[in-house]
Amino acid sequence: MTDVTASDFRHPSRNVRLDTILRLRWLAALGQLAAIFVVAQGLEFDLPIIPCVAIVGLSSLFNLALQITFNPMQRLAPRHAAALLALNITELAALLYFTGGLQNPFSYLFLAPVLISATALPTRLTMALGIFAIACATVLGFTHQPLPWDVDDPLILPPIYLAGVWFSIVLAIGVTSLYTFQVTEQARKLSDALAATELVLTREQHLTQIDGLAAAAAHELGTPLSTIFLISRELEKTLQENGSAQDPERLSGDLKILREQAQRCRDILAKIAQLSSSGAPFDRMPLSTLIEETVAPHRDFGIDIKTRIAVAGAREPVGMRNPAILYGVGNILENAVDFARTAVEVNAWWNDNTVEIVISDDGPGIAPDVLKRIGEPYLSRRRSQDETQEGRTGLGLGIFIARTLLERTGARVSFANRTFPEHGAVVQIVWPRSRFETSETTAETTA
Repeated sequence: MTDVTASDFRHPSRNVRLDTILRLRWLAALGQLAAIFVVAQGLEFDLPIIPCVAIVGLSSLFNLALQITFNPMQRLAPRHAAALLALNITELAALLYFTGGLQNPFSYLFLAPVLISATALPTRLTMALGIFAIACATVLGFTHQPLPWDVDDPLILPPIYLAGVWFSIVLAIGVTSLYTFQVTEQARKLSDALAATELVLTREQHLTQIDGLAAAAAHELGTPLSTIFLISRELEKTLQENGSAQDPERLSGDLKILREQAQRCRDILAKIAQLSSSGAPFDRMPLSTLIEETVAPHRDFGIDIKTRIAVAGAREPVGMRNPAILYGVGNILENAVDFARTAVEVNAWWNDNTVEIVISDDGPGIAPDVLKRIGEPYLSRRRSQDETQEGRTGLGLGIFIARTLLERTGARVSFANRTFPEHGAVVQIVWPRSRFETSETTAETTA
C-alpha cells in the first residue's frame, strides 16, 4: 500500500502573496478617493477633505514603499499579512471617524479585511482581526465627527438605530467570516485530497509499468540464457562420452545444476513475458485472484480473514489488473483488519449483470455521525493506533482515496453497520459486469 503522510499535503501555515494585499489596498485607495470626490463635488456636502485625503495619501505612499522595497510575488508570513489587514481596518476607522462613524453607510466595509483573512490566514489571526474590527466599530459608535449632510436638513439617527448598525456589523463579521472560513477550508481539503489521490494513481502506474520492463527484460535475457542452457547441456554430454581425470561425476552434477537453474530462469521470464495472453496472471485476473491478492498481505496480523466466493451459473468475471481496484479494495480491507476484533469476512458473487464484493468486520462499527459523512477527506476516527505510534498521524484520506479510485472504475461503494445484535462495519462494492471486464474502460480509469 502507498502511504500518504500529513506532511505531504497539509501545511502548518497558509500564506498569501504580497501582490494580492497590495492590489486590494490600491483598489481601496481608489475607491476612497472616488467616494471623497463624489461627496464633496457631486453632492456638495461639507466634508473634511484635507484629513481624508491625507489618510488616503499616506496609505498610497505606504503601498508604493512596499512595492518598491519588496518583491510583490513573495508570500507573506501569516502574521505579516494580518498586520497589513489590520492597517486596512485602522485606515478605514480613521476615515469613518471624520465622516460620521457608524452613521456612514460605508462602515460595513469593516467586514472586508476579516473576510480576506478567513480565506487566507489561520483561525487565530482571523479571530484577532475580527475582534480588532469590532473594537474599532465600538469606538466609532461613541466618538466621531458629524456625518457629511445637508446643513439645512441635518440627518439625526436615533441611538437605537446606531446600536442596530453596530450589532449588524458584529453579526456580519462573525457569521460571514465563519461561513467563508468553512467553505474555503472544505475546498482546500478537497483539493489536497484529490492531489493525494492523483499521487497514489501515479505511484501505482509506475508499478504497472514494471510489467512492460519485465517483458523487455524477458526478451533481452532470453537469448543469453538459451546460450547458457545449450552450452551446459553440451558440456554435460561431452563429459559423459569422453570422461575426465578430474572427477567427472562432480563436474557433471554441477553442470546439471547449472542447466536446471538456467531452465528455471527461462520459465520465470517466459511467464512474465506472457503479459498479453488471456490467461496470464499479470495483465488480467479473475475475481477470485483479485480477492486473494488483496487478502494475502493481511493474513498475519492475528485476524481471521474468511473469504467466500459464491459460484454462480455465469462464468467467473475476469478483469484487467487495475491498480485503482487493487488499491481501493486493499485499503478498505486494511481498515477492516485494523478495526476488527477477531475476524473479517470477504464475500464475492456475480451474475450476468453485476460483480459484487462485500467486506465486513466484527469491530465496533462506524459511528453514526461518521457514517453520514463517510468517504469525505480528512474524516478519521483512527485514534487508538495512530496516537500510540510516534510519527504516524493519519489524514483520514484512506477511505476517500479508496472510494474515489473505485468509483473511477465504475463501482458503487456503500457503507453500513451490521444489524443489531451483531456489530461491525459492512462495505459493499458493486460494479456493472461490463465495466469490470472491459479492458478499455479499466485502462482509461488508471490513465
